Amino acid sequence: MNANLLRSVIYITALCALYLSIAMFLPALVDLYYGHSDWQVFAMSGFMVGGVAAAAALATRGPPPVFNKRLGFLLVNVLWAMFSLVGAIPLFLAEHELTFAQALFESISGITTTGSTVIIGLDDMPPGILLWRSLLTWLGGIGIVGLGLFVLPFLKVGGASIFKLESSDTGDKPFARLASFTRAFLIAYVLLTLACAIAYDMAGMSHFDALNHAMSTIATAGFSTHDASFGYFPDNEALLIIGTIFLTICSLPFSVIILLAVRNRLDAARDPQILVFLGYLCAISIALAVYHHLRNGVDMNDALIHSFFNMASILSTGGFASDDYTLWGPFAVLTAFFATFIGGCSGSTAGGIKAYRFVVMFNVVRAGLNKLIYPNAIYPVRYGALTVDAETQRGVFLFVSLYIFLWVVGSIGMALFGYDFLTATSSVITALSNVGPGVGPIIGPVGNFSTISDPALYLLSLMMLLGRLEILTVLVLLTPIFWRH
Repeated sequence: MNANLLRSVIYITALCALYLSIAMFLPALVDLYYGHSDWQVFAMSGFMVGGVAAAAALATRGPPPVFNKRLGFLLVNVLWAMFSLVGAIPLFLAEHELTFAQALFESISGITTTGSTVIIGLDDMPPGILLWRSLLTWLGGIGIVGLGLFVLPFLKVGGASIFKLESSDTGDKPFARLASFTRAFLIAYVLLTLACAIAYDMAGMSHFDALNHAMSTIATAGFSTHDASFGYFPDNEALLIIGTIFLTICSLPFSVIILLAVRNRLDAARDPQILVFLGYLCAISIALAVYHHLRNGVDMNDALIHSFFNMASILSTGGFASDDYTLWGPFAVLTAFFATFIGGCSGSTAGGIKAYRFVVMFNVVRAGLNKLIYPNAIYPVRYGALTVDAETQRGVFLFVSLYIFLWVVGSIGMALFGYDFLTATSSVITALSNVGPGVGPIIGPVGNFSTISDPALYLLSLMMLLGRLEILTVLVLLTPIFWRH
């Protein structure tokens, strides 16, 4: 391994840690304003992390590195490991006592925008802790979109956004300069957050609740300031509709959102994964609403609102809940379980297998079936009007195969820790898909992960990171060839 490469990775990681340490002073100021002693924890953590990061950055400063695949793979893994560890420091030191495994799990859940929590009593939690959890998800969402749009397509691992499929390296980028697009993305991300916060505030949330829920909604994370999530708010139909709209928007590729908003590129909305995602969101939600209405006698309008919100939350990997949908009936439990696998679109903050992979797999299977009838004919695999190369096809099937394999292995691991079949399988898939709540009495939509043992939390933390980094990005570091000079 090249020493200059390691120096570059440490330098970039130290700079990012420095920025994260600055963010710690925001919850410190909030706790100080409300007179809570945890402000000292955040301030001390900020100075400590900032000092170490500044020293590491000065010690490793040098000429900028040439970005290559080896640097990319190593940098992504080290950055997310650093974010997870640094994010856990104030959670571990705060007045609300958490074990290190719990603090790390909560931090990883935030930075990967998963939304699973081990904390009980959110309603009485110090505001600094609540804000820090929301900040982790919001900052994690920015990193995830950047990862999916810029880094993973270059590494040819996941992230098959509109850039990759339109051969963006030949000049067909949404913007001529990457800096212009990055600036537009950050502006759009902030404006969406403000719009969501204002909408929540006008619909009845307090200013603090509105800000925290908006950051978590735009990041499709699911961290709430209340144990009951959206079920805390009475007469919350308006809040559920707002949440459904913003969760759906943020499940779409941000490249398409920006092209529509900035350049009025209506053709960008023809991305096949958008139609597929919206299609299965509507189909599943309507089917579940009809089932809830007929089986439980719930008003059809209420059934539609709650069904769309909870399915948008699962499919966008948002992690919020308005009701215990596992009590709606067996069909609802089965639907929620399998919806956990699906996910949103590539280039968004959503997790899961993602819609574009289903599009590619469907077209590969269709081309293969046609080939059985006419063996000598040529059937290219299409993604809209574009042809999907063999390398991308292999990458899609490799990802899905490893996804199922890790789910099985992780479920066996949870079973060895003593958890029942439903808890074991559901906890692993909700971690791997970065969804948040699972199904069952322990980790269901009205439960949490507070009773999960520390060894099991470490396993689920690993699954969250694997799922967020598209699996292959992490596993490639385990190959001997990666570390050869």
